[in-house]
Amino acid sequence: MTTAPASTTNPLLICQGLPPFDQIEPQHVVPAMTQLLQELEQELSALESQVQPTWAGLVEPLEQLEERLSWSWGIVGHLMGVQNSPELREAYEAVQPQLVTFVNQLSQSQPLYEGYKAIRASEAWSTLESAQQRVIERAIQDAELSGVGLTGEKKERFNAIQLELAELSTQFSNHVLDATKAFNLMLTEPAEVEGLPKSLLSLAAQSARAAGKEDATPESGPWQITLDAPSFGPFLQHSRRRDLREQVYRAYISRASSGELDNRDIIERILALRQEESQMLGYETYAEVSLASKMAPSVAEVEALLEQLRQSSYDAALDELQTLQAFAKQQDPDVPELKHWDTGFWSERQREAKYELTDEQLRPYFPLPQVLEGLFGLVNRLFGVTVTAADGEAPVWHPDVRYFQVAKAGEAMAEGRSETIAHFYLDPYSRPAEKRGGAWMDDCLGRVKRGGTTQLPVAYLTCNQTPPVDGSPSLMTFREVETLFHEFGHGLQHMLTQVDYAGAAGINNVEWDAVELPSQFMENWCYDRSTLMGMARHYETGEPLPEEYFQRLVAARTYMSGSMTLRQVHFSSVDLALHSRYQPGTGSSAHELRSQIAENTTVLAPLPEDSFLCAFGHIFAGGYAAGYYSYKWAEVLSADAFAAFEEAGLEDGDAIATTGQRFRDTILALGGSQHPMEIFKAFRGREPSSEALLRHSGLQAA
Repeated sequence: MTTAPASTTNPLLICQGLPPFDQIEPQHVVPAMTQLLQELEQELSALESQVQPTWAGLVEPLEQLEERLSWSWGIVGHLMGVQNSPELREAYEAVQPQLVTFVNQLSQSQPLYEGYKAIRASEAWSTLESAQQRVIERAIQDAELSGVGLTGEKKERFNAIQLELAELSTQFSNHVLDATKAFNLMLTEPAEVEGLPKSLLSLAAQSARAAGKEDATPESGPWQITLDAPSFGPFLQHSRRRDLREQVYRAYISRASSGELDNRDIIERILALRQEESQMLGYETYAEVSLASKMAPSVAEVEALLEQLRQSSYDAALDELQTLQAFAKQQDPDVPELKHWDTGFWSERQREAKYELTDEQLRPYFPLPQVLEGLFGLVNRLFGVTVTAADGEAPVWHPDVRYFQVAKAGEAMAEGRSETIAHFYLDPYSRPAEKRGGAWMDDCLGRVKRGGTTQLPVAYLTCNQTPPVDGSPSLMTFREVETLFHEFGHGLQHMLTQVDYAGAAGINNVEWDAVELPSQFMENWCYDRSTLMGMARHYETGEPLPEEYFQRLVAARTYMSGSMTLRQVHFSSVDLALHSRYQPGTGSSAHELRSQIAENTTVLAPLPEDSFLCAFGHIFAGGYAAGYYSYKWAEVLSADAFAAFEEAGLEDGDAIATTGQRFRDTILALGGSQHPMEIFKAFRGREPSSEALLRHSGLQAA
């Protein structure tokens, strides 16, 4: 592999400001990270040799060291997600062992750990702000969970585990990306695309052209179907060819479960290593390690919430499946018993019949530019900030990526000044060849104040929605609209923070099971009349969304919600069980445990070859291990938070602005500076209740 010279000309060594994406190449990674890690090791040694147990003497220099590391490595990690290539992978994998070794060295530093504890024990402790105290408390806990108490062979073994886990999760993720990319179904006959909407035909023809079928058109094909979400999802919903739906479905559920891309052994190894690591730290299970730094007090408490939701949703999901089977029979007396590849198709037909509404009818009303306009109008109304395009002011990694500025509204604007408080990048479209699936928010730069100057936060917002096709803008499904609002909610917590200490600003130091609160809160606004009607206009005629469409959309909100809730309960229960009671290497497999749990968390048992775990990146290649329940835990908080706006009156502009300001001043501004329960109570005036979540879902409390 060629390497660029490690000098100041290496763009990954700037370590400040916006990343120069127009200059960064894979060959910069190895020399930059090698040089940076050497420098940081020297700085760490110097700091350890003369620890000053004060905020300025210990915490600040350490934060600056960590910021340099996260600036450079953060860019590399970001590019792995959005611009993956063989060259970048090779560089990433070459550097990862050095990086893990340094992170272990940092987190297991005995002098730093003793320094933190000395600050906590000193008289100066009571003079520190709550944000500073939380940063120090978390640093002590992180050190303990990172093995600071281990010595000799135990420490060596722990570090070897950390290194292997990092390599395994990268491998897992690459396998899923490659397996998703490896499948394609080229359709050439009109009969094979019967029922497919125009938008999917356009996308499939575009995909076929990219695969070398230069003459492909939406009208006459050929059409390529892939396992990428904008292709796979609509195909299962609309294809009238049951045999093809089955083929595509089986390919999807067996991703990364065979051949060179098989993740099964990786899963068993990851679980075994996590279990070993937990016991070295003095915990029974990895779930206990995971919950030590979360809002939920215990595994039993999480299980109690999941069981409440399971009981509230199981019968409803069963009823939904039986109703769907009856509907399908009514439409076609020859329909066999519904299988997994049928439910998406018939759910869509039933939804169309019940609400007279289809994704395809709605798409023309949700072109991306208008949805953004509506989203930005909402945050202006709620939180008193303006969002404006700043394209061209920052280098980007792909021509489709946009850049925006967030500024204070109100007095500053009235006086003709614009006070910038944050920026964000938006990478909206699916690019299956190089970008991993799903949607996420990540921080590019965090807020921090030093020596009178404040570094403003910058966020990455990444989605995988339908790209513009054949001259039309990106026409979004309603689910894609919800996803954009969701990720923007994460972005708001990062960008509107008022905490000046890096370790507790934005989403830093927010307990993982509370971090989905702002994102899920924002999804509720997709059903708010003034928000939705303000942004939904036909991209060609400018006509607003018809009133009856709005009514049907709201009515359809709880459609199949028993099934949707049960699905999340199933994923969360499997994750928790794998990390709390599964014993790797004892003869049974993770796959078998999932099948057992499916007996009372699914109404249509998974197929024997369903290898869903092999692509469950959230828990094997992301941060959700023994934490997938966080989506539901935080949804209780977010639904209850939105209920505060409902109580204030959604049509009352002044009341909404007042409640919005309170939400901004607490949930969004305080970040990780206080415990999330204290912040929630400051906003809501009481502890959270699950009543609003069950009401919004159309489910009754069990």
